[in-house]
Parts: sequence; structure tokens; C-alpha cells
Amino acid sequence: MSEQRTEAPKAAGYRYVVLAMLILAYTFNFLDRQILGILKEPIKNELRLTDTQLGLMGGLAFAALYTTLGVPIAWLADRFSRTWIMTAALTVWSGFTVACGFAGGFWSLFLFRMGVGVGEAGGVPPAYSLISDYFPKSHRARALAAYSFGIPLGSALGVLFGGLIAAYIDWRMAFIAVGAAGVLLAPLFKLVVKDPPRGAFDGVAAGAVKPPAFGAVLKTVLPKPSFWLLAFGAACSSVCGYGVAFWLPSFFIRSLHLTLVETSIYYSAIAFFGGVAGIWLGGWLGDRFGGKSKGAYALAPAICFLIALPCFFAAMNAKALPVAFVLFLIPTGLNLAWLGPVVTAVQHLAPAAMRSTTSALFLLINNLLGIAVGYWFFGFVSDLLAPTHGAESMRYAIYWGLCFYIGAAALLILASRRLNRDWVD
Repeated sequence: MSEQRTEAPKAAGYRYVVLAMLILAYTFNFLDRQILGILKEPIKNELRLTDTQLGLMGGLAFAALYTTLGVPIAWLADRFSRTWIMTAALTVWSGFTVACGFAGGFWSLFLFRMGVGVGEAGGVPPAYSLISDYFPKSHRARALAAYSFGIPLGSALGVLFGGLIAAYIDWRMAFIAVGAAGVLLAPLFKLVVKDPPRGAFDGVAAGAVKPPAFGAVLKTVLPKPSFWLLAFGAACSSVCGYGVAFWLPSFFIRSLHLTLVETSIYYSAIAFFGGVAGIWLGGWLGDRFGGKSKGAYALAPAICFLIALPCFFAAMNAKALPVAFVLFLIPTGLNLAWLGPVVTAVQHLAPAAMRSTTSALFLLINNLLGIAVGYWFFGFVSDLLAPTHGAESMRYAIYWGLCFYIGAAALLILASRRLNRDWVD
């Protein structure tokens, strides 16, 4: 797994082949991560779990090692082959997804979900770094946004296939099928994706980038206020984003009385169309306005969050399913619009040799709060409100969770005022 020093392939079109493979890997990342959201109702019934237990299993079990291992794995990715690390990660998280299909109770499923988190810890930071070395600055926000298409693609496919397989076979086979597909993808990924020189589009000669000490990365990034504001702003949005994505299927089943199959089709369409549109919008806004003012990379997502909040509320109170569908598309998209601009800004808070580790530090905060707290919060509040609101308790839990968008917007607005000073070209 030693660092590759060969030149990146000369054909400009190859970078888009690499991007497509990275999107595919990220799709499986989110497919395996989010499939639990649609499967949790049949799992809850069979294993006799509470909403709080489901929230812990979906959030804490996954996030505990996913976030903490992300930093040392990213440190390795700044020194060794990023493609080998991603290939190994894809194999591990897919294998543990298969194992979830054999769980016999809460604790075995909890441990297998921890294993999924271990694998996925090596998936995203190296990918961010690879994209930054395959695309010039003028196209980087859109490329990173395109990579993030894996989120709505994986979420939609997880909801669709997971729900359909669970409905017509069982929830165990859903885990086994999607996990096995990821294991088969891993060798193809390694065959196609090559590791390019670091910093080639940032004026750094091939082979000239030297791996920094971990302490040097901390000294570079942590003193910058914009890093903390971006990380905690994104984390606040992720508490709501992850939490709502995980629990909306339960809302559709419990409050709107949709079947598992109907929920799979309905919500997968919302996740796909809304998510793709929102992510592309965020990337376009970043590239369009970021060149004029670095603060736009944070300000544009902040505005999106403030618009998303009332739209979510309106969607949940719509009387007709077609109307609710259209209304859900808007906040689902705006909820993901931060990815391209904010991730691009994080990439520019440190030199090229520090990008994987910087991304992992950012993701540590974002995901530890977003996933661990987000999944648990909605389940805990739902259980808390169940004695008074019954089956509608999830509706009111989501209402409370939407308030996190206000905190996200405030922190990103503050970050927008610091980015010009903290930016590294």
C-alpha cells in the first residue's frame, strides 16, 4: 500500500470515469448506511425493539467507530495509496452489511452496524482528496457536489430495494443482497481508479508533496475559526438531515398509513429527485459565487437551511400525498445543498498534503453529532411523547428536530465572515 508516484492518466475524460466510480462507491456507502431506515419497522416488530433502541442502533452503533477511525485512516490516506484504502473499506462495510442479515437480536445487530461504520470510515476522506487532485479549482465544487450524488442515490436505492425485498422476502435478505453487491464492486473499483499525484492542480510538482505530521495538521486547521463554524454548522444540519431521513419512513407508515411497499416507492422518489437537485444546486452556487467571495461557500447553504425549515413543516401537514410529495422535494434538496460548497471550503483550509486528514477532522465532528445524535434524538423524543401523542409521536419529534436548522444557519453565517482570512489557495 505504498504511495503511488505515477502521473495521473493524461486523458481529461478519465477524471470523469474516476468520478463515476467514486460516486458508485459512495452510493453503496449510503445504501448500506441508510437501508436500516426502511427496514427498522419490520426489524422492530420481529426483535421487539423501542424507537430509542433503533435510534441508538442506527446512530451510535454506526457513528462511534465511523467517526473516530476516520481520522487515523485519513492520516494513512495522506501517506499511502488512497485507492487501496477505499477498496479495503468498501469490502469491509459491505461484508458487515451482509452480516446484519444474520443478526439474532439487538446486540448482535448493534455490533454488526458498528462493523459497517468501521468500513465506511475509510470511504469518504480519501475520496475528497482524490477529487481535489483530479479536478482544478474552478470545477472542484461541482465535482465534489457530483460525488455527493451518492447520498441521494444510495438513500433512494436503499429505501426502494430494501423495502421491496423486505416486503416480498424478508428484511434479512435485504441486508444480504445489498452487502454482497458491494463486495463484488470492490475489485472493479481498484482496477479502474488510479491514485494521482497530490496537489497537481494547486501548483505542486508531482512527488513534491510530503506527508505532514498529524500535529502539523492540527496546528494548521484547529486555530481557524471557520473550521469550527463549518464543522458545527454542518453537524447541526446533519442532526436534522440524518434524523429526518432515518425516521420519515416511520412517519409515512405510522401517520400517513402507507404500506412498506408504498413507503419504499414514495420516499425513494423524494430522496432521489430532491437530493440530486439540491446537491447540484449547492455545487453550482459554490462555483458561481465562491469565486467572487469565499464567504458564499458558507452563506448559500445557510440560506437554504432557513428556507428548508418551513417547507418541511408544510410538507408534513399537507392533506394530499401528491401535494406532500412536491413539498417534500424542496427541503430534501435544500437539506443537501451544503455538501458541495462546505466540503470545498474545508478542502481549502489546509494545503493539498493535509486534505484527507482535514476532511476526516471535519467529518468527525459532523458525523459524530449528526449521526449519533440525529438518529437517537428523534427516536428518544418519539418514545418520550408516545404516552400523550400515540402513533403521532414521531410527527412531533420531527417538528422539534427541525429547529436544528436554525443553529446550522447561524453558524454558517458566522463562518462566511471568516473564510476569506482562513482560505488556503
